[in-house]
Amino acid sequence: MKIAIIGSRGYPYVYGGFETLVKELSERLIKHDVEVHVYCQKNLFKSFPPVVNGVHLHYIPTLKGKSLNQIVHSFFSIIHATFSSVDVIFVVNLAAGPMGWIPKITGKKTMINVDGLEWLRPKWKGMGSRYFHFAAKMAVKLFDQIITDAEAMRKVYLEEFNTDSTVIAYGAPPFKPAEASSLARFNLNKEEYYLIVGRLIPDNNADLIIKGFLSSTSTKKLVVVGDVPYADTYAESLKKLQNDNLIFLGYITDQQELAALYQNSFAYIHGHKYGGTNPAMLKAMSNNCAILALDTVFNREMLSNGEFGLFFGESEKFVADCLALLENHPDQVKTLRTKVSSGLTDKYNWDKVTNAYYQAMKELVKPSK
Repeated sequence: MKIAIIGSRGYPYVYGGFETLVKELSERLIKHDVEVHVYCQKNLFKSFPPVVNGVHLHYIPTLKGKSLNQIVHSFFSIIHATFSSVDVIFVVNLAAGPMGWIPKITGKKTMINVDGLEWLRPKWKGMGSRYFHFAAKMAVKLFDQIITDAEAMRKVYLEEFNTDSTVIAYGAPPFKPAEASSLARFNLNKEEYYLIVGRLIPDNNADLIIKGFLSSTSTKKLVVVGDVPYADTYAESLKKLQNDNLIFLGYITDQQELAALYQNSFAYIHGHKYGGTNPAMLKAMSNNCAILALDTVFNREMLSNGEFGLFFGESEKFVADCLALLENHPDQVKTLRTKVSSGLTDKYNWDKVTNAYYQAMKELVKPSK
């Protein structure tokens, strides 16, 4: 079986969730004797080897702007894959939803991971929001297989688009002890800081968490890992709030350093609102963090309705009150750290995730009786 994976930034370019999915999935599918072709955004690469770690790579140019680059890249990638020898085209970006008709020209089978509720995200206001809702509506009509990464997201697509989907979650990284000594580089001490990890975009609610923290009586620090790779007024307005207790570290590319930040935090605070299974939350769980998460159906699913973490409402006061609760009950924080990794069932195991994708792809190409 030959498959094409389209819609990420490429391989082995690990920038975010979809890039990690592409990497983990591709390298495992090869062991199932699948020939994997990944489409890469050419402008992000300095060299262009045709094969890396057994993964076939295709470098397709695109626009540099954040609004259209994925649409343009996906369009040309799908055209290329449509007239190639692949059996299945797997798309990991909802922006390509309306393009599902193109592979039908040559009879290619298609599947799409629709990710989160893109049309509700504040960054896609107006036309962008309408486009993503239209894209989702078209994806369920044009693609042969719809993949959602959480049961709560499956329910959304059933209610919103009257379409069922196959739930295949995102994988969690294995636990690897990290050296606490790397904290010294950031002038941090073990369990004396809270941690946020994620892009500085409105739907991750960094502003809500930061302002709640600043209004609280906490004597700990708040460390923010993440940024946006473009000029942005929202991100810049948050960075202007930096002080001795609010620290912006930007992107942390060293995975050992990032693991150390997770493992030695007092608690990890998760404000993501519109996604399904979230990679940053899975990292927090695998690194045995006490977790304080925004109260959403997706976060409740991941944390088993509070068994493996606590929730806060969408207001600065809720954040401040929850920080006081945690600091007044350090034993509860310790208990959360001890049990959180138990929530990482087989559902979040990369080998199981890969096998689920493999079986779904085999079903697509199976000859009809």
